[in-house]
Amino acid sequence: MPTLLTRTHLQPSPMPLAPESRVFPEFSLTRLLGTVFEPTQGCRICILIDLEDVGLAKNFAFLEAPGHEIQKRAHEHFYLGLRDGAMTDLGLSGGEMFAYRMTGGSNLDLADECWDMNGRQLSLDHDVYANYDIILCISTFSATAPLTAKCKTFGFRGATLHGVNDIILATGLAVDYDQVSADAERLRKAMTRADRIEIDFGLEDGTILTASLDLGGQEAQKSHGLCRGTQPDVANLPAGEVYFVPVDANGQFPMKYSDGTLGLLEVRHRNIVSSRLLQGDQATIDAHNARLQDDPMTGTLGELGFGTQVLPVSGADIQDEKVFGTCHLATGRDDHLGGDIVPGLFKRHENSTHDDILFAPHKTPNFDLVEVRMKRGAQEEILIEHFRPSEYLLRALRG
Repeated sequence: MPTLLTRTHLQPSPMPLAPESRVFPEFSLTRLLGTVFEPTQGCRICILIDLEDVGLAKNFAFLEAPGHEIQKRAHEHFYLGLRDGAMTDLGLSGGEMFAYRMTGGSNLDLADECWDMNGRQLSLDHDVYANYDIILCISTFSATAPLTAKCKTFGFRGATLHGVNDIILATGLAVDYDQVSADAERLRKAMTRADRIEIDFGLEDGTILTASLDLGGQEAQKSHGLCRGTQPDVANLPAGEVYFVPVDANGQFPMKYSDGTLGLLEVRHRNIVSSRLLQGDQATIDAHNARLQDDPMTGTLGELGFGTQVLPVSGADIQDEKVFGTCHLATGRDDHLGGDIVPGLFKRHENSTHDDILFAPHKTPNFDLVEVRMKRGAQEEILIEHFRPSEYLLRALRG
């Protein structure tokens, strides 16, 4: 049963390092690609975007259509950026842009059909994956999982940058990824081989919910932004995360749905089995429960992640889950993380998503991340208190 804590313990503390006081360099595509990939002379590069109406690919018609802000940024900052100097600076070739049909869900497999900017229908397998060394996917929905699978077959390297907005361009993509990688590695070492992580969530009425995640002493992994060398790999940018694939999970945690409804999720043996209304719309809870009943794999926990960067809130989870002092869970497929949840296990293709559940002050202001604890053998360490990194993690970060 949930326990109670006094309300005075439920007030989030400020971050120890204020992102608004951090000075970020101006975004440079040459610096970003050079640091992330260290491309060799002649590397062929291309850009993928997603479009709901793929007919708008012809002659870049999406540039004149309402909306399509992510795709327009892909054109301005990446497609034109390659031609305005980055390709010459880095000795790259290619630079073409292709569009594929929007998947409608995070990390769903992509259909093979794609279109070039002349409107010609092509094949991702035969015309893109097989012909380019570096692929940048700038899309509405994340394509990290499907591209990670494809890179192992076709041998390319790449980066997924879904949800790119102006804040991300000015901050999360402007940072020094050598430093991001070094920081992520320090924090990874501080958490690796953990046996268990326990998370206490505080609700506004004083209730404490606890979720316990069994990690089995596994090596922690990191999303650190570097994708160098000759081995096929796909970086998720902005990067800056330490993550695990849970072996088991039990307990309860709150979830804020997209319409603002707050539910209490019951977890047993790594699966979310039910949701109960805390506040908001009962219909939202009923819809989630119906989905869990129809396809239980949609409730399987496939990831536990911790942010490692000091960054401003961008309004997009791709950056906000990388903020130091936050953590997130994810449901669904985790094969791109080394897990065993693959698309074929789901009842329907459209259910085989990987969906992050972010716990951060701006995202979940009506509950607190009271305490996150790591247990590793006889060692027990606090990792986060009230959305604030613990002294243990700060010491690790300082080296």
